[in-house]
Amino acid sequence: MLEVRCLLRSVRFCSSAPFPRHKPSAKLSVRDALGAQNTSGERIKVQGWIRSVRSQKEVLFLHVNDGSSLESLQIVADSSLDSRELTFGSSVEIQGQLVKSPSKRQNVELKAEKIKIIGNCDAKAFPIKYKERHPLEYLRQYPHFRCRTNVLGSILRIRSEATAAIHSFFKPSGKLKVPEENFFNVPAFLTVSGQLHLEVMSGAFTQVFTFGPTFRAENSQSRRHLAEFYMVEAEISFVNSLQDLMQVIEELFKATAMMVLSNCPEDVELCHKFIAPGQKDRLEHMLKNNFLIISYTEAVEILKQASQNFTFTPEWGVNLQTEHEKYLVKHCGNIPVFIINYPLAIKPFYMRDNEDGPQHTVAAVDLLVPGVGELFGGGLREERYHFLEERLAR
Repeated sequence: MLEVRCLLRSVRFCSSAPFPRHKPSAKLSVRDALGAQNTSGERIKVQGWIRSVRSQKEVLFLHVNDGSSLESLQIVADSSLDSRELTFGSSVEIQGQLVKSPSKRQNVELKAEKIKIIGNCDAKAFPIKYKERHPLEYLRQYPHFRCRTNVLGSILRIRSEATAAIHSFFKPSGKLKVPEENFFNVPAFLTVSGQLHLEVMSGAFTQVFTFGPTFRAENSQSRRHLAEFYMVEAEISFVNSLQDLMQVIEELFKATAMMVLSNCPEDVELCHKFIAPGQKDRLEHMLKNNFLIISYTEAVEILKQASQNFTFTPEWGVNLQTEHEKYLVKHCGNIPVFIINYPLAIKPFYMRDNEDGPQHTVAAVDLLVPGVGELFGGGLREERYHFLEERLAR
């Protein structure tokens, strides 16, 4: 009881202390500082890494970036704040006034009142050099530094925005509680996918999804078969047709793409110029058009009639290869195309049987997009118990 009373007295004492006269500097990211509407001398604090240094007789110019934006924040300081440790790559904390910039190159700049060096950097020994465009092969040697480059920074910001868009797309409007039962009082087994868990949860929630890293055990280092990659998996209850499923896929694709284009314009432009020329225009073209739909059987006929020679001969009942997928997209005017109703033999046993006679197809769908090939895959689940029994028996 004594300890509680002493604590209460100390709280009262602290609460009666006078407020500081000066409001502490608001900590802002570089992105927020660049987009600030109030530029009438608000005191702020930014933290980041120096991207350039230019020292004149009376004025010191720095450009500081914290990874939140492709554009850096210009710092203007008195030459007395200059230091040998203010070099490219050094980490700093800067406090000062955010004001409108007289230069046309940027809207705002920070008039530094205090510059604190957090960690210095030997610019000569630092493997990333100022104003040099290093090849990706070179940057792979320095995984702990490469994220500071414009190229890797832009790619990661775009990926972050796409991730947020996917979560936003699937996020339910109401707050749902996950059941708290303990699943681990029975034997548990590992899988490279969250699909089995999602199928269980789809019996309680109408829409469920996961988005995280997926791992493959195969020894492959191609762009299409990475050892680790990120994948969206979703299960939607009460879906009765492939048309409903395709609508969700198309809306997810377009919502994610539009959010990235809208929120990362500078990063997208950098990728458009230096990493993947033409991809931005291709993406905008896809957003303007409704996606096409053709059956697997129609796709095979298109491939058989093609004047192009394929490495793998197209045949009904065989999986489509990447060269086939890219040709089909090109044939359809470089618009994303859904391929539906695949042969039962090349799809998982749980795909819903179309009961379509000798062809024997299932309600499966893949979305093919320009430059990539297959991007989405899915289908209707077989809910008829006797069908599943028969397939498992086989």
